[in-house]
Amino acid sequence: MLAYYIHDLSPFLIHFSGNFGIRYYGLAYLLGFFALYYGLRYQIQKGWLRLNHQQVDDFTFVACLIGVVVGGRLGYCLFYSRELFFQNPFLLFKVWEGGMASHGGILGVIVAMLWFSKKVQIPFYQLADAAALCTPIGLGLGRIANFINGELWGRPTEQPWAVIFPQAPRIMGEMVPRHPSQLYEAFLEGFLLFVILWIIRHRTGKTGVVALSFMALYALLRFFGEQFREPDTEIGYLWQGLTQGQALSIGMLLMTLVLILFQSKEWRK
Repeated sequence: MLAYYIHDLSPFLIHFSGNFGIRYYGLAYLLGFFALYYGLRYQIQKGWLRLNHQQVDDFTFVACLIGVVVGGRLGYCLFYSRELFFQNPFLLFKVWEGGMASHGGILGVIVAMLWFSKKVQIPFYQLADAAALCTPIGLGLGRIANFINGELWGRPTEQPWAVIFPQAPRIMGEMVPRHPSQLYEAFLEGFLLFVILWIIRHRTGKTGVVALSFMALYALLRFFGEQFREPDTEIGYLWQGLTQGQALSIGMLLMTLVLILFQSKEWRK
């Protein structure tokens, strides 16, 4: 046991007192929003996105507030804490207690993009392609913040790079080493996904390819990463050992396949 790293990182970059301070988790969201903002401006310069800088400002605000924050929080309440949410709907506003769902955030951003693309009268998939290219940066930063917080830990393992998370459930009264699944997912959903989308973006001009590739690849990579992640205590394993994250990823993949079927008609023109 002594050979394994025992997680003792502070969730605060700057700690003032009590629960008040600058947290790495909040900083990850902020940096993710900056990545979206400057990523969109970069794509305007490349000719991939027909927006002006004021519209980028407006969209970043709408996507961040409505999409990521509201969608992510509502998704967490519905997907992972449904019973508590129905008993106490005000749980939705208790963001200081933690709890965000990436699937919910993605759905929230889709709703925001549908509204905004109609408002500024640009093709939905043109905006979706641009946003999708930037999204893995925020996802990766969020997973790194999960590791720093010592949350969403992995399943028990004896691999030499395993980590002991003191807050994780004990087995036979003992703390056990676990997969640092947050870092696995940071690599898969962040770095690897971004590199693949970057290559796709530079090799195709077909509208919707980047956005739909993001959705399909995220679902597949998340499904794989969940193999190393401990299921949520309140939910546990679902049918045939699936986790809630894997079930949501299957639904996301099926929805993406339907969208690809419809969009493929445009690609053949």
